[in-house]
Amino acid sequence: MSEPRLRIGTRGSALALAQATAVAEAIGGAELITIKTSGDEGQAGHGGGDKSRFVREIERALLAGEVDLAVHSAKDLPIELPDGLALVGVPPREVPADVWIGAATSINDVPDGARVGTASLRRRSQLLALRPDLEVAPIRGNVDTRLRKLAAGECDAIVLAAAGLDRLGRRDEAAFALGPIEMTPAAGQGALALEARRDDERATALARGITNPRALIELTAERAVVRGMDADCDTPLGVSCVRGDGGLAMVGYAGAPDGSEWVRETVAGDPGQPVAVAEALIARLEAGGAREILRRAPESSR
Repeated sequence: MSEPRLRIGTRGSALALAQATAVAEAIGGAELITIKTSGDEGQAGHGGGDKSRFVREIERALLAGEVDLAVHSAKDLPIELPDGLALVGVPPREVPADVWIGAATSINDVPDGARVGTASLRRRSQLLALRPDLEVAPIRGNVDTRLRKLAAGECDAIVLAAAGLDRLGRRDEAAFALGPIEMTPAAGQGALALEARRDDERATALARGITNPRALIELTAERAVVRGMDADCDTPLGVSCVRGDGGLAMVGYAGAPDGSEWVRETVAGDPGQPVAVAEALIARLEAGGAREILRRAPESSR
């Protein structure tokens, strides 16, 4: 008797379904089970904090045996996972960069006082560090919703992850990409995280079979920085690995939500020791005052 089809749990947005479909095809076929999360229910309203709002219902389904494998945007997966669950795979990663959608060819070309939409404190901090004249306004919703709000004139431009547009086949709507020294991405941006029950050997084996070693190393390093900096979804912290000549290079950013103070550091090291490279970046950020800046961040975001 053949085994039943693997069941993949996913959010129901167009991007989430595109990501889950790609994983299903890579492992040779699976049934997609769409699950509404509290994050989806809150998209139109308050979207701040607590990354787990995008994953907790899917994790409950995993623990209940209703699905066998979860596909998450890695940047949404909290550092601490529930007992009984594990991060079991990381497929090949898309470019971890942010892109500008609006009438400009570079950040310096953006008109003075332009209204830019983003709900991310990380992006807000870096935009204002680059261009204090900009008006940064909260804008929430999935990719389609944000693009519709831009088209409706709610803002002059928006900043989105390149990976989401790539996976939806809409990258041509971006005006230009922001480099990691202009806009350091979120930890895990562009990567997918596959989560399963620790005792599910079948799901774990399938996930490991499509794991990209480089993507796994990068995600391990980036998540180690988030853990070491005691960061969460409301922390204006960016951390990203930068592709180079075989080594592991990382850039980290920590700043005040209003961009008035910030620190950005880079390190490079052995890709076989991702946590050690992460610890070196943490040390440099701390030496530059990052921990104190982040400690004051909740006060300066009011």
